Amino acid sequence: MRGAQRLISALRKFYPCELVRFCGLLRNNVAEEKNQMTQVANRPYRSALYIPGSKERALEKAKGLACDAILFDLEDAVAPDEKVNARALLKETLAQGGYGNRAKIVRVNGFDTQWGRDDVAAFVGADIDGILLPKVESAAMVEELAQAIPDVPLWAMMETPLGMLNAAEIAAHPRMAGFVMGTNDLAKELNTRFRADRLPMMGGLHMCLIAARAYGVICLDGVYNAFKDEEGLKFECEQGRDMGFDGKTLIHPAQLEIANAAFAPSEAEIDLAERQIAAFEEAEAKGEGVAVVDGKIVENLHIVTARAMLAKAVAIKALT
Repeated sequence: MRGAQRLISALRKFYPCELVRFCGLLRNNVAEEKNQMTQVANRPYRSALYIPGSKERALEKAKGLACDAILFDLEDAVAPDEKVNARALLKETLAQGGYGNRAKIVRVNGFDTQWGRDDVAAFVGADIDGILLPKVESAAMVEELAQAIPDVPLWAMMETPLGMLNAAEIAAHPRMAGFVMGTNDLAKELNTRFRADRLPMMGGLHMCLIAARAYGVICLDGVYNAFKDEEGLKFECEQGRDMGFDGKTLIHPAQLEIANAAFAPSEAEIDLAERQIAAFEEAEAKGEGVAVVDGKIVENLHIVTARAMLAKAVAIKALT
């Protein structure tokens, strides 16, 4: 196994990620990695709430919040002189458990800081569902993280122009599980002005979505800063949902209800999906390849979408 790992590491220096992804099949733990990725993909991520790793009260409160995922933050939310203490507190808190079915993802400091490597080392073997690296810009950065922590799904903060340009090679890494859009940092890097429709950053958002879909990676939309602006949040959640994001990252518990509702199938959507499936199955039984529901053609591709929607509804119900 070690020989295969050394071969793959060497190949990564000289060959495209697509070839490396194929060569990754040499690993003895490929089945386990695929199982981890399947679990990630099947889990709802309507709402992913940032929680400061340094705030004991917030860490405790998060155990009772209606969020699909928690992003335990050791980076932006923690002051430099609190980094080490926050790491120890978070490690101890996670070891105690109590977060139920919520996905537990730890955002560490970057490897270009004095804390990054120690952050990652602290969570080797911990009961977490992902490790999130900030400002990922290349597949090499993902591989460096992969070498530092085995058997944990990897997540990437996508928040720089170079990250946008290299989104495909980042998503192609065999252990990459999810993208988190860092829209505040991206806006700063692009020198954009705020617009409610987010037109200035649409190019970057779409590049990451396309890469994520190409490689079966979860993609979470960035935060909405005005946490008291419910209408603005609702608009941005619905915009992100319609674009194809799996959910939204949030900065305050008050945002959870709106995000959860926006990224969940509605009763009308569930009803339509069920009727589409029933009509298509009836058409197939007659030897026909299409059905008609509400005056619209229903083909197999619509049935794939309908079944995925129903599966998502079941997964959401299982969380409650």
